[in-house]
Parts: sequence; C-alpha cells; structure tokens
Amino acid sequence: MRFHSLTYQEISARASAGATAVVPLGCTEQQGPHLAIGFDSWFAEELTLAAADAAYARFGVGALVLPVLPFGPTPEHRGFGAGYVDLPSTLHEAIVDAVLRSLAEQGFRRILVWRGCGAHGLVPTVTRFNEELAGHARAFLPSHPFHDVWCRLADPDVAGGHADSFATSIVMHRHPEHVRGDRVPGPSRPMDWSDGWLDFTRYSDSGVIGDPTHASPELGARLWEESVTIVAEILRDVLADPDRVGVEHVWGDLTEEEAQESSGGCS
Repeated sequence: MRFHSLTYQEISARASAGATAVVPLGCTEQQGPHLAIGFDSWFAEELTLAAADAAYARFGVGALVLPVLPFGPTPEHRGFGAGYVDLPSTLHEAIVDAVLRSLAEQGFRRILVWRGCGAHGLVPTVTRFNEELAGHARAFLPSHPFHDVWCRLADPDVAGGHADSFATSIVMHRHPEHVRGDRVPGPSRPMDWSDGWLDFTRYSDSGVIGDPTHASPELGARLWEESVTIVAEILRDVLADPDRVGVEHVWGDLTEEEAQESSGGCS
C-alpha cells in the first residue's frame, strides 16, 4: 500500500499494528540512448509496491511504501552531459537518515531501504541508525537480487551492469513507451567495478554497461515476476527472520561489488 494514500491517523494505526515501512530510493541518470532516464526510480517504487501487495497476499505481512526519492549520487554519469541530478553523497545520506528517523518517531519498528541504484552504499548510515535506535527501530538494507535472477532465468553469458538486457527487458515489459527500440546500442567495453572513481565514459560510448541487445518483453515479464517474489520474501523475512536480511545481505555467490551494480554477466 502507498504511504501517501493514507491519512496520518491511518498511518499511525498501521505503524502500531506492526507494518514495515519501505523506503524506495531512486536516481536520475542516463540509461543509454534507448531508455528514458526515470528507470531506476520507477522500478524501485513499482517493484516495492508490487512486492508489498504480494507479501500481504501470500504471507499476511503489512507494508507501507513511501514515495520514491528520485535523486541520489550519480557522478559516474556526468560525463554524458545530460539527464542526471547528482546529489552529493553526504547530502543523500543525511536525507536518508532523516527519513529513517521520521519513520521511527511515528512508531515504525521495521524499515526496509530499497535502493534503485546499487552503488548507493548507505551501510554506515543504516548501521549508525540501528545502533542509536536499538530496541526502538531497525532498518534493513538488502543488496539487489537482480544478478542472481538474471543468472537463473536468462543467458548467463550476457554481460550486464547498467541499461543492459535486464533493465531493457523490464522496461519493455512494464513501460514500453520508455524504450527507443531503434536506438539500442551494442555491448560496452569490459567494466572494472573495482575502479575507485567510476566514470562510465571510460567504458562506454553509449552510456550502457554490458549488452542490451538480448532484451525482450517476454523475458522482462519473467524477470519482473521473479524480482517481485524475492522482494516479497524479503518483506516476510524482515518480520520472521530479520537477521537473514540485515544490512548488506548478499544474494547467491556474489561479491559485494557484483551485488551493487550487476544484473547480468554471470560467467
């Protein structure tokens, strides 16, 4: 359910009843020449809304999804010249901290932070919040499951990372009006995710990281349904097995760097 569709009294009642607050974090950045720039934001919000509905229907778990924050740190995309809003990391972290504390003041004891952009670390912010509000509220910051989803449902040899076949398939399925089908570029150069100061122009002329040419709406439907199922299960575990979710839970056999940004490229 949408947080902003309720009155303040209804929100208070749901917090008292044990609902989990969900904070989707998006960003505004280029998505290659073929995708509209809003992908990370609407995907975070629509995915968590669908997962909240599924968690309630399947597990009886209540969750309220806040409006997405559409801006975040995105310096790696500035080199493409347009289509970004780049918040300093310190400002972004302060905003997230303020959101968490506002929700805790309202009585939410469990808060799930869902990042639309994998490189938004936020581990120190969430860890500090949990230490300072121990016994009163707890925030969770799971890593993305998308790499694992891609490896299980699609071609593990297709490289991914940004505006790739995972993202393009999701957009084809959910918002085909946001796809410029005649502008899908070829693969980027190999990416070094250990680069301490990422500049995507070093690895891509188009803005894409990976290979978007293997996308389809049919694949997007499968990727979407599996992603919804996993996030619904995360919401279940926040209530039933919170230590499993924790801060920076990593899916499958991924390294932290892989979990942050990759959606494909399993080999």
